[in-house]
Amino acid sequence: MRKLAFILILILCATLVFAGCGTEKKSKQLKAAFVYVGPIGDAGWTFAHNEGRKALEAIGLQTNAVESVPEGAEAERVITQFASAGYDVIFTTSFGYMDTTIKVAEKFPKVVFGHCSGYKRAKNVFTYFGKIEQPKYLAGMIAGKMTKTNKIGYVAPVQIPEVIRLINAFALGARSVNPSAEVRIVWTGTWVDPILEMEAANALIDAGCDIIATGADSAAPMQAAEKKGLYSFGYDSDARDKAPNSFLTAPIWDWSVVYKDVIEKIKAGFTDWENLDYWKGLESGVVKLAPYSNLVPLDIQEMVNARAEELKNNDDIFVGPIKNQDGVVKVPEAVKMTDRELLSFNWFVDGVIGTLK
Repeated sequence: MRKLAFILILILCATLVFAGCGTEKKSKQLKAAFVYVGPIGDAGWTFAHNEGRKALEAIGLQTNAVESVPEGAEAERVITQFASAGYDVIFTTSFGYMDTTIKVAEKFPKVVFGHCSGYKRAKNVFTYFGKIEQPKYLAGMIAGKMTKTNKIGYVAPVQIPEVIRLINAFALGARSVNPSAEVRIVWTGTWVDPILEMEAANALIDAGCDIIATGADSAAPMQAAEKKGLYSFGYDSDARDKAPNSFLTAPIWDWSVVYKDVIEKIKAGFTDWENLDYWKGLESGVVKLAPYSNLVPLDIQEMVNARAEELKNNDDIFVGPIKNQDGVVKVPEAVKMTDRELLSFNWFVDGVIGTLK
């Protein structure tokens, strides 16, 4: 009997050991890596992505990130290093990382890569962004209502379709409530450079603009406006503390919506990455308008809130008639621009004062 009992105990122990091994395999902790184009700081584009990363850590993921990674050879080195280190998914968070992401992904077919704001995909590469043009349009409505000079300044980073689309959305919003409004552009040529952004904002103010908006990554344009006693909009994250006497609101991101969904897909065994392109709007929560400051009148808040609800219910901002800067109708009456057209925007709408190369 003792011998039989001993054998049964051995069998039970072995069963528990193997069961433990199986559980360990099933609950393997996923690892996610992030490559940032700018410093994390406490506001802006990279800060918003890093908040999304922190949301993954909060649900038990192991994450890592490298900030201020230049495009090109250095980005390739960092992305390759993460892939070699066994990360399950790597998020590359700037348009300029697109070709590098595709290149590295070819060498690591078992790693999932997510490229933000690009359009190239592969078997293990998906793309993601959001319809930030919707809250940009809403911000434009506020600007159109609150400007006294009918000249609104916009500090613009780099000339790619994404940036052009957002400027156009802002201008369409402004002119939807104020047909006399102009949106004047000064380019900085880079995503983040507080000195250049400050200079651009001051140039716009000197040109008569009484409200400053931005598509760049620092709070410098808001601070320039505040120094002159003018209103401003932030971008990417809620940075009202940087210019509390100027800030109206900001089109902002909640990247945790995308990042959490990607992790759930990996856990579920999803493999069709090549056909995955996140591009959702206000209804998803990935993009939104930051809470209004008390500088925005209540009647304007109510007007914008009503329009936001329409956009959440599949209304669209890029519907004709839409004219270009020369007054030529580019989008006929009642025609909706296609995603392909929006992703390849290379012209400004009527009301934008600025040039494209």
